[in-house]
Amino acid sequence: MTSSPSAAPADQRPAGSVGEVFAAFLKLGLTSFGGPTAHLGFFREEFVVKRKWLSESAYADVVALCQFLPGPASSQVGMALGLQRSGALGLLAAWAAFTLPSAILLVLFALAADSLDSLIGDGWIIGLKAATVAVVAHAVLGMAKTLAPDAPRATLAVAAMALVLLFPSPVIQVAVILGAGLIGLLWLRNSAEGPERTDFSFARHSRRSALACLAIFAILLIGLPVAAAVFDHGALRLIEIFYSTGALVFGGGHVVLPMLETQTVGAGLIEHDAFLAGYAAAQAVPGPLFTFAAYLGVVFQPGPSGVLGAAIALVAIFVPSALLVAAALPFWQRLRHSSTARRALLGVNAAVVGLLAAALYSPVFLQGASTVPTLVLAALGFVALHSWKTPPWILVISSAVIGWVLF
Repeated sequence: MTSSPSAAPADQRPAGSVGEVFAAFLKLGLTSFGGPTAHLGFFREEFVVKRKWLSESAYADVVALCQFLPGPASSQVGMALGLQRSGALGLLAAWAAFTLPSAILLVLFALAADSLDSLIGDGWIIGLKAATVAVVAHAVLGMAKTLAPDAPRATLAVAAMALVLLFPSPVIQVAVILGAGLIGLLWLRNSAEGPERTDFSFARHSRRSALACLAIFAILLIGLPVAAAVFDHGALRLIEIFYSTGALVFGGGHVVLPMLETQTVGAGLIEHDAFLAGYAAAQAVPGPLFTFAAYLGVVFQPGPSGVLGAAIALVAIFVPSALLVAAALPFWQRLRHSSTARRALLGVNAAVVGLLAAALYSPVFLQGASTVPTLVLAALGFVALHSWKTPPWILVISSAVIGWVLF
């Protein structure tokens, strides 16, 4: 746990251990079902409420930044928290612990797909979706109390929710965040007064390191397609496909699927049926949907394939996210200490509440509580989290078991 701002300068505060980061994210990697919005809810519960690694406002700032970056937003938030806690090794530990459980499951599925049939029903998935409704609703309520507590910010949050629901697009999401920042700058002046927030620092990560990460990101983005075309090597082509996908797709999650299908199935590198089977399996595992890359690496036809192909594809699709997070966060931290920037961030944070509220409705509520039984299960889950303070991982496991028995 970080010490208070008055105890030591931000760059001298004691950092947490890499093992602490790995253990915290491993628990989440094993239990965080429900997609990126649910993951953000799990992260908030674990790191803001329980462990108090950072404040509600600092967490919302990081979530807002990751909405701007290409790649999987929830994984990038996890990387940022690992970087804040234990430097570069903490970033790596957070990524590995949150990502590898689902990646390993998808690799095993790919290797055994020919001999597997429907051994169990899908009732447990129905239970997990209901639990996701409870987790996201609890996160939205908690963040709204802190980040949209007055009439102007509550109105801004609802406006952001309405725009995202009426015009669903990653571009609209980015535009809403930018617009909310401008409104905050012009309209929320009185709300921005107060001490600077210094509870979020980056151990041993300088702006020079950030610029180096940005340069590496650009060099790989430009150089890999050239190298793959010149040398025509299977491994280079595999790296280029998944690196470019991770570097260029905005919106994360399901938005990555059309691009991956075009790059693999459309290019004749993976069979369409195999792609769909892997996508279905990816819905049933915890962690980020980007681990679907590990499955695709196993069935990559030109080679390398199998476990080696899975490792290459998995690393390649996440490397851009890690580089961008490491490049952006030190500058973001300095910016958020500016009094002018804090006014804009008040609007941005209110918009983040609206974005999560929109995701709570679609797809989380529409998919997870579309019937009376699932609505009841979701409501019971919310009461368990909010009133009984049940740990989210217990709720997830319990909901899966109840869904398997009932449905």
